[in-house]
Amino acid sequence: MSDTDSFINEVTEEVRREKLFGYLRRYGWIGVAAVLLLVGGAAWNEYRNAQERATAQATGDAIMAALEEADPAARAAAMAQIEAEGAAVAVTLLLQASTQEEAGDNAGALATLNRVAVNPDVPEMYRELAAFKMAMLPVEDINTRRIQLDALAQPGEPFRLLALEQLAYLSLTEGDIDAGLGFLRQIEEDAGVTRGLRERVQSLMVALGEPMPDPVSQ
Repeated sequence: MSDTDSFINEVTEEVRREKLFGYLRRYGWIGVAAVLLLVGGAAWNEYRNAQERATAQATGDAIMAALEEADPAARAAAMAQIEAEGAAVAVTLLLQASTQEEAGDNAGALATLNRVAVNPDVPEMYRELAAFKMAMLPVEDINTRRIQLDALAQPGEPFRLLALEQLAYLSLTEGDIDAGLGFLRQIEEDAGVTRGLRERVQSLMVALGEPMPDPVSQ
């Protein structure tokens, strides 16, 4: 009886092994493919990361080389030749606009900044900064500049306080002291104003004959 049981067990194990080998022969390629896919995916990711690092480094080197140009016009021309990709596009264009403005090419700076401001693929922070810098450019049409600053000075806008400051300067330049002081008070009373901006605003208010505001604890 014992020999019979042993024989049956051996036959059962052999059948199991045959089934296992059959499964391996039939479906083993799936495991091999999975391993190759994992290895290939890791290699591709590493290659892509290396390419991105190389591109970013090349863009950074080109920017540094352009900024080293002594002549503003040459610096602006060198910046315009840089072809950036991804997140570096907005930063490169903002730097290019700065060099164009420094070279006296306000029209070119305006066009470059507009490329950032209207690009939906650029992070909102850069679009808002480009819009603010556009409003800072000297223009003959003061009303156009005021409209741009009014839009940037709305509650919730990231550059609201700086836009209010520019509106104050604009009003004072036009001789409207009351309007200028109104903008300055909005800045001074805002809970989010920085210490430097508050001190600058308070100094201007005192220069315009306003009493020194009560100190605000930070």
